[in-house]
Amino acid sequence: MSEKKILYLIPARGGSKGVPKKNIKELAGVPLIGHSIKVALGLSDPKDICVSTDSDEIAEVAETFGLKVPFRRPEAISNDSASNEDVILHALDFYKERGVDYDYVVVLQPTSPLRKESHVQEAIDLVQDNTELIVSVKETDSNPYYVLFEEGEDGVLDKVKKGVFTRRQDCPTVYELNGAIYVIHVESLRRKGYQNLKMTKYLMEKDYSVDIDNLIDFALAELLLNHQEDTQNS
Repeated sequence: MSEKKILYLIPARGGSKGVPKKNIKELAGVPLIGHSIKVALGLSDPKDICVSTDSDEIAEVAETFGLKVPFRRPEAISNDSASNEDVILHALDFYKERGVDYDYVVVLQPTSPLRKESHVQEAIDLVQDNTELIVSVKETDSNPYYVLFEEGEDGVLDKVKKGVFTRRQDCPTVYELNGAIYVIHVESLRRKGYQNLKMTKYLMEKDYSVDIDNLIDFALAELLLNHQEDTQNS
């Protein structure tokens, strides 16, 4: 990708029903959001990194990493019904009103702490002139050609995707969003809306694709982080 101006956006609201204060709960000795901040700092100047939060506590933690949190997210886009698109456009509009326009926004959710700088850079490197949206994915464990079914009105289960396969490895490859990286062309987002963007994939290994939602996910992520560190040191 030719030189483009990129905003690295880390959305982190304060409310969390599954794990209280999830975004600042420590994972391997670092607040959860800190893992994403460190990745962003490895790729960008702090002035092009935005933590979008409604929480003073999250903002204070983010600022310990050397970031300035430029605003508190309005309550209207900090509840369960707010969309990621609302949050992204709010941040972009904030900077636009101050004379700063971005070509792309890279969204790094705090709940994906295992992604590395190299993953994000590789996803950005996939951008072409016609790219609208690049999303990080993993190969799904729950292949709809093999193990996913819908229940009909008659109570009978029917395959979500038709096909006769006796072995899972014979099924077509199906990808699942892992939530780690979104590379979005800003002009296309404003013109078409997120749901209408043409989506292309950046494939990640499953060991880097943990999405933190509950305490079990925290335990798994810590186990994988420790394993990766041991592997690097061996």
